[in-house]
Amino acid sequence: MAYTVRIRVRYNECDVQGVVFNANYLVYVDETVDRWITDTLGEDAIDVMVKKATVEWSSPARRGEVLDLVPAVSRWGRSSFDLTVTGSVGDRPVFTATLLYVNVEPGSKTPAPVPERVRAALA
Repeated sequence: MAYTVRIRVRYNECDVQGVVFNANYLVYVDETVDRWITDTLGEDAIDVMVKKATVEWSSPARRGEVLDLVPAVSRWGRSSFDLTVTGSVGDRPVFTATLLYVNVEPGSKTPAPVPERVRAALA
């Protein structure tokens, strides 16, 4: 079974239309990716920075609904990778986010090759 994070939509995450404010989807994605990497590899296993993020919405999420968020690596580069997170409420697709992450050296923040143990764990 795929790694899944469940997040209940709270009142303060919604806009005046009663749906999740668009920027909050990236907060959900960040929480999902952090949990996935930490649960899979442990604390401080990798230092990554987001270079690009795109979100495509299919339907709105509303207060009280539970989002199921599933992360997966969709592309590996030398020092970067694309990670796609799909979000749904039950069987209803809500959004797909794709983020380009760059692995960096701690301290200097210069790009560094993604370690093989990270590739293997997140494959």
